[in-house]
Amino acid sequence: MGINLKFDFFKNISVQRFSLLVSIFISILFNATLLVLMGLGIIEWSLQNAILCFLILILNCYFIIRFSIGLFLFRRIKLIYKLISETKFEEVSKKSDSGQHDLLNLSRVESDVRNWIAKKNLEMDQIKEMEKYRKEYIGNVSHELKTPVFNIQGFLQSLLDGGLEDPKVNKAFVAKALKNAVRLQNIIDDLNIVYKLESGEQLLELQKFSIRSMIEEVFEENQELANARNIKLHFKKGADNDFYVFADKEHIRIVLNNLINNSIKYGKINGFTKISLYDLEKSILVEISDNGIGISEEHLKHVFDRFYRVDKSRSREQGGSGIGLSIVKHIIESHGQKLHVRSKEGFGTTFGFTLEKAD
Repeated sequence: MGINLKFDFFKNISVQRFSLLVSIFISILFNATLLVLMGLGIIEWSLQNAILCFLILILNCYFIIRFSIGLFLFRRIKLIYKLISETKFEEVSKKSDSGQHDLLNLSRVESDVRNWIAKKNLEMDQIKEMEKYRKEYIGNVSHELKTPVFNIQGFLQSLLDGGLEDPKVNKAFVAKALKNAVRLQNIIDDLNIVYKLESGEQLLELQKFSIRSMIEEVFEENQELANARNIKLHFKKGADNDFYVFADKEHIRIVLNNLINNSIKYGKINGFTKISLYDLEKSILVEISDNGIGISEEHLKHVFDRFYRVDKSRSREQGGSGIGLSIVKHIIESHGQKLHVRSKEGFGTTFGFTLEKAD
């Protein structure tokens, strides 16, 4: 315990205290020698002269040692700060109230170095994470683009190999090639949207508009798909009031189109897609619910990840790009609002997001 205290004392000692201790030690050794010589009669000094000499020696040693150590440490630490500091050296080397350079406070230096190491470790972790994300992203993009390109190539090659003259297959193959070309274009368009949102190139154009009117427009755009699956599009009774919101109208249209379209595609045949609007005083909560296949708990936390598919085979059959929900997340977060999802496998899914309420 005592040893640890001694080490801690010297570990945290300041330049002034260290200089004073060394000065006292040197002066004691010198005066002890002087007293011995006086006792032997070699030097004839009075006790008062010896004490005065002792005090003068302490002062001289103190200032000389402090200046020497301070100059040495300041220069050495200055080099360290030039390597680790992102600010100008003059800003970190200012003098404290006691007149001593902050850099001569070794506790401060140690703290700064530790903070620098922690910051660099965090940056390295972020770089590794971004590199991992980049590799996964490139792999996912390549995989998603490869499928429609391969299909288009196959259908066109079949037509060139004789299918073009066969009326039983030529139109069907051209239609399938066109379907995959549309899917390819959808992927490219969605990637372009994500890029613009992440880079800040696409700025929000905020305006006041009726959220209910926009939902009704999106209902009309998706009515044909809903009729094909006999899915009813409607507002929830008691939560169907009209509200005005302040947001980017076209971006919110993309959000609603994605969520309502997904609800229809993965909903139960003869089921429903239901919209609920709730007044949260400063914001409006919009929820899109269905009674479809639902999402299991293991997949729920990944639904907003790019190219993540709960049912991969069915998702590709529906022609989705795989990043629709990622776009939804980007748009809502760019508005500074919240997005959530609730689901139970076999019972349906509810997606919800908030928008700023307009006066």
